[in-house]
Amino acid sequence: MKVSIGAFIKSGPWGGGNLFFENLKHYLESNNHHVINHLYDEDIDVILLTDPRKESESSSFTHIEIKRYKKRINPNVKVMHRINECDERKNTQGLNQFIYEANKVADASVLVSNWLKNLYIQNGFNLVNPSVIMSGSNSKIFNNVNKTLWNGSEKISIVTHHWGGNWNKGFDVYQTIDKLLENREFNNNFEFKYIGNLPKNFKFKNTKVIKPLSGEQLSNELKKSHVYITGSLNEPSGNHHIEAALCGLPVLYINSGALPEYCNGYGIEFNLENLEEKIYEMKINYFEIVKKLMSYPYESNFMCSQYEDLMNDLKNINTNIEQKNFELSILDKITLVLKRVTFLNMYNLFRRNKLWK
Repeated sequence: MKVSIGAFIKSGPWGGGNLFFENLKHYLESNNHHVINHLYDEDIDVILLTDPRKESESSSFTHIEIKRYKKRINPNVKVMHRINECDERKNTQGLNQFIYEANKVADASVLVSNWLKNLYIQNGFNLVNPSVIMSGSNSKIFNNVNKTLWNGSEKISIVTHHWGGNWNKGFDVYQTIDKLLENREFNNNFEFKYIGNLPKNFKFKNTKVIKPLSGEQLSNELKKSHVYITGSLNEPSGNHHIEAALCGLPVLYINSGALPEYCNGYGIEFNLENLEEKIYEMKINYFEIVKKLMSYPYESNFMCSQYEDLMNDLKNINTNIEQKNFELSILDKITLVLKRVTFLNMYNLFRRNKLWK
């Protein structure tokens, strides 16, 4: 099966979406599928739309280009639309409506949590054949091998990490912990580390800040701590808490977005009013939760296998477009050749990343 994933893969720390592209590409290729990230080939079986926004640095094509490809080049291609964004996450306007309009090109929709699926449904958006595939991280990198366990007497090290420095990532929570550390008793029991980028003009006073990390470096740093915390608001899924849980860190999480779906049973829920109380409760329940984390399920291979199954199902169903023996016209063949050498695509090639073969 030839699959085109509409994404550029960035090297180094670049957020959860980038890790999804990397994990899915590797999984599909290891299962003998041909994976590309463009629409220049005439025989693509399945297209995965990842972000329809043309200004997105991670997106290699949009729904408009897919529609053109489906109409002019290959009417039998199947389109899957992965949705992992919403207005609520960063207080934007019009994104939900835009994603809904882009979704009309799809044969199936995949959302990264039930919370996100229900949000679109409740807002009146009738997505095409929606289903939920929960996110997962690479357990070959994020695992509890050589994990530092709390010895029962030392300070408990609390950590969080985010690539993006948007305030909604939970900085009201992290700022509160930073202030709690000014209290001698709290400081004698806990310490706090932040890995990643900070909001503009924001500084911690009592928190250790570490530059953004990825891969093995991030995993190794997470394993040095004992407990993870996330205050991210309206998170459609998120990778940060998944990576931490796979590394064996019990998670303190707020009841917002999809966090309860990913963290319930593997940590303790809190809010700003009871944050200090719940941190101390984590200290009491630490070892019990660590045992439960041995069976944490959100791992990338399982996630990718679900995408592969859906792609196979899509490939074998009839498309809504009239079926016919399709042969490219001379004009379409010339168009394809010209698209390969346009200034815009050459610019993107150097600015972002190389196209996958």
